[in-house]
Amino acid sequence: MRVLFIEVDTECEWAVASLGPGFIAAYLRRHGHEAHLLRATIDLSHTEVTEAVRSIEPDLIGVSLTTRQWLRARTLLHEVRQSVDVPVIAGGLHATFAPETILDQPAFDYVCLGEGEEATLDLVRALTTDKSTDSIPNLWAKGGQRPTLRPPYEPLDRLPFVARDMLDEPSGCIPMTTQRGCPFQCSYCGARQFHDLYAAIGEYGRRRSHENVLAELEAIGKAGDLNYVIFLDDTFTIHHPWVKQFCKVYSERIGVPFSIHARVETVTRDVLERLATAGCNQITYGVESGSYQVRTNVMQRPVENDRIKQVFRWTREAGITVTANYMLGLPDETPRDIEQTLALAEELTADDFGYFVFYPYPGTRLFHHCKERGYLPNDHAELPANHQQSTLDLPSLTHKQIAEYYDRFTALRARLFADRASASGNG
Repeated sequence: MRVLFIEVDTECEWAVASLGPGFIAAYLRRHGHEAHLLRATIDLSHTEVTEAVRSIEPDLIGVSLTTRQWLRARTLLHEVRQSVDVPVIAGGLHATFAPETILDQPAFDYVCLGEGEEATLDLVRALTTDKSTDSIPNLWAKGGQRPTLRPPYEPLDRLPFVARDMLDEPSGCIPMTTQRGCPFQCSYCGARQFHDLYAAIGEYGRRRSHENVLAELEAIGKAGDLNYVIFLDDTFTIHHPWVKQFCKVYSERIGVPFSIHARVETVTRDVLERLATAGCNQITYGVESGSYQVRTNVMQRPVENDRIKQVFRWTREAGITVTANYMLGLPDETPRDIEQTLALAEELTADDFGYFVFYPYPGTRLFHHCKERGYLPNDHAELPANHQQSTLDLPSLTHKQIAEYYDRFTALRARLFADRASASGNG
C-alpha cells in the first residue's frame, strides 16, 4: 500500500517536518509498504496541494498534527477530499488529546491515539485485505468507539531508524531523539499527558541504548553529510549515568557539534563540562517565568531563581551557548509576575531567548484549569495557537496588557542583541 504523509506548514518553511511520520514511514517500509512525504508549504494553494496528492496516487493519507497545525490542516484536507477519495488518518499531540474534534470533521476517517507505528501498520493491513478497522488498538475510526491502547513499544532499539527523507531536513543538520516521554509534571505541556494516557498499561518513558543512537548517526554520516545534531528530547539530561556515558562514546565515534534541551534542575557543573567536551555547543532551558509563584503554583515546576542564575553561569563557563524560553499570559498570572519575568530575562542575558504567549493545549492540566474557570471563550477552538496573542479571557490580565508585554519582550530582545553587538565591536 502507498501511504502519503502531508506535512502542514503554518508559519515557516525552515522547520524540520514532524518526526512521527518519519518513524511510522520506516516501520511501514520494513513491512513492505510505500511511504511518501508531501510538504504543504505556506505558499502552496489548496489546489496545488490537491494536484500534488493526485499525482502521488496514495491509498492512505496521514497527517501528524500539533494544535498549531490543526486549523490549516482541517481546511486543507477538506479541499483535498473533494477531489481525492482516499481515507485520512490523523495522529500526533492534537489528535491524541482532541480526537473527537478531528473525527467531527468530514475530511478525517481515523485518529491514532498515542504511538502510531503498530496502529498504522494494522490499519494498512486491514485496508489492504478489506477487513474491519473497528478493533485496532490505538485507532479510533469515525463512528466507532474509543479504542483500547496497546502498551508502549518496547524496546525502542527494535524500531527501524527514522526515514530521513520524510523530515525534509537541512543538509547535514540532523534532528534526533534518544527517548520518548518526560517524567516532569509541567501543567502546560502535552509531553506529560502521554505518561497519564498510558499510566494503566505501561511505562511511557523509555530511552534508546547508546549503541543504537550512535549507529543511527554513523549510518547518516555514511549516507551523506553529518555536520550538526539537534537532540529534540524534551529533557536530554534526565539520567546522569546515561548522559555521562553518552558524552564519552559520542566524542569518540561521532564528534560533530550538537545541541540539547535541558532543565536547570537536571544539570550539574560536571555534567555541563562533560557535555561541552563531547561537542555540545548550545543548550535551551525552559525558564518560562521569573515568578516563583507562577512556576510553582500554576506551571507545577518549582525551582528558585538563584538556581536558574547559577546554571546559566555554569553553562557559559563551560563554553556552551545558552538560550532561554519564557511564557506570558498564563492563567492566574498578574502584571507583577510578568514584570518579574522581564527582570529575570534582562538579568540572565541569555545568548538568545524565545517568548511565547500561553495557549491552553487540549489534554494539558492547564487546559482543564482554564475550562473549569471559564477562561476559554466559546470560540476558543477556532482561534489560532500562534503564541503571539492570547485566546483567553483572564481576570488578572487583559488582552491589551498581554500585547504590551509581548512588545516589551520584543524590545528587550532587540536591545540585548544590540548591546552584545556593540560590545563585540568595541572589543
